[in-house]
Amino acid sequence: MHNTISSLTFDNTFIRELPADNETVNYRRQVAGACYSRVKPTPAAYPKLVAYSKEAAALLDLSETACKTDEFTQVFVGNKLLSGMDSYSACYGGHQFGNWAGQLGDGRAINLGEIVNNKSERWTLQLKGAGPTPYSRNADGLAVLRSSVREFLCSEAMFHLGIPTTRALSIIATGEMVERDMFYDGHPKEEQGAVVCRLAPSFTRFGNFEIFAFRNDIATLKKLLDYTIKTDFPYLAGDSAYFKELSNKIYLKWFEEVCKRTADMVVEWMRVGFVHGVMNTDNMSILGLTIDYGPYGWIENYDPNWTPNTTDAKSRRYRFGNQPAIAKWNLAQLANAIYPLIEDVDSLQQALVLYSTRFQEQWQNMMASKLGLRAFEPENDKILISDLLNILSLVETDMTLFFRKLALVDFQSDDFTSQDILLKYFIDVYYVPSQLTSSYLEQITDWLKHYAKRLSKDNLPHQAKRLQMDARNPKYVLRNYLAQLAIDKAEQGDFSLIDKLLELLRHPYSEQPDNEKFSQKRPDWARNRIGCSMLSCSS
Repeated sequence: MHNTISSLTFDNTFIRELPADNETVNYRRQVAGACYSRVKPTPAAYPKLVAYSKEAAALLDLSETACKTDEFTQVFVGNKLLSGMDSYSACYGGHQFGNWAGQLGDGRAINLGEIVNNKSERWTLQLKGAGPTPYSRNADGLAVLRSSVREFLCSEAMFHLGIPTTRALSIIATGEMVERDMFYDGHPKEEQGAVVCRLAPSFTRFGNFEIFAFRNDIATLKKLLDYTIKTDFPYLAGDSAYFKELSNKIYLKWFEEVCKRTADMVVEWMRVGFVHGVMNTDNMSILGLTIDYGPYGWIENYDPNWTPNTTDAKSRRYRFGNQPAIAKWNLAQLANAIYPLIEDVDSLQQALVLYSTRFQEQWQNMMASKLGLRAFEPENDKILISDLLNILSLVETDMTLFFRKLALVDFQSDDFTSQDILLKYFIDVYYVPSQLTSSYLEQITDWLKHYAKRLSKDNLPHQAKRLQMDARNPKYVLRNYLAQLAIDKAEQGDFSLIDKLLELLRHPYSEQPDNEKFSQKRPDWARNRIGCSMLSCSS
């Protein structure tokens, strides 16, 4: 580990190998024929370190001592560029809420460069909220503390849950105020500014390819795809990586790989109850990483129709239960974008079928593991799972708590013919106990009997079953109200709850008896509070 950040080794292949914007003046504009524009961060007046992730720092070979230095703060707020940094923002387009939006780009993200660590891993360092870029359109390129805390905590929480994600190195308050209209109701107010440093092997999105296809700039499209395969998917190219030209067969292999990774990522979202909230194609990573933590949320009472995004409240396009279908729709837009390089509709359509098949298989295996089954058996488990999900949606049932409680039950000794025993285990998972009608209790009791019978077929000892279930069903997730409590404190200058939650979420599957209160279901005061139930895209 290094105690100074000056030891970082930069190898900026993205800007070295791809075409640049010839205009060097930073003003809002359409950028043609270029994958990026060089731009410098806007200096912050009074930067102050809010929090850092020691695990993310380790990816850069940085010690915790290095993270606590003034140099760290100055660099990762954007006030100081190290030797080797060559900062830029990327050009991309995208479909937003199902409609083509044209050029979007890194409107408030500035990449500092790519480092190669001592394991030969490549990590791109990106500041979010460090000022305007040519892609900022009518915005200021800044971010506020509220959204920065949410992104920082969720990035690291997802990593510890075992879900593919971009990472967050730090949050640094800028010491300046930023005007935001959080509710889009014409009543803006000033909020504290902040910058998050994000890490990923690549921040390339579906939209990076879409923009060049839309503009019929096939030459730049090809350069970007060749670079992406050689840099991020070299195993697909094999010896071809050493040659200038890649074949359309390799392009197709690449698209199939993106389909598989996307399917695996969304299955993991569904496993823990994560709702991205704004699955536009410009928010989809070609590496199958969760990217752009905006109006996300965690399913608390199980409701497949829930969306955390106020902008999506009417159509609910990005609702929890629709995420698998939206991912496929987004992949179809990526297929359209790279079609000029493949010119094989049937093969691209087969890759989309591959996505559906992969998702279904992985989802079934995931649900079987959540239920402590040895393996998914179609003849028994399809109905068992569908019946359970239907029952969970009948009354307000906390999804996270339900599966943890289910793991506690020893079906080899407990008698579930008694509703009293049922309530003994599960009463705490219900938000409105008055909803527990005799009809509902009869349904869930009947389901539990079928579940017990299915478990007896596996004949897995209770303790082994519980260990399996606890490894797949987290006890601690970043509940929406917990994030809001941390924000409330941070806005008063108290960052202690950010650190507390970061430590808590490092071990989401462990019992942590001293932190039991953080596993409890959403309190009544948070039911309809903005930040705890619904969020806007404003940050």
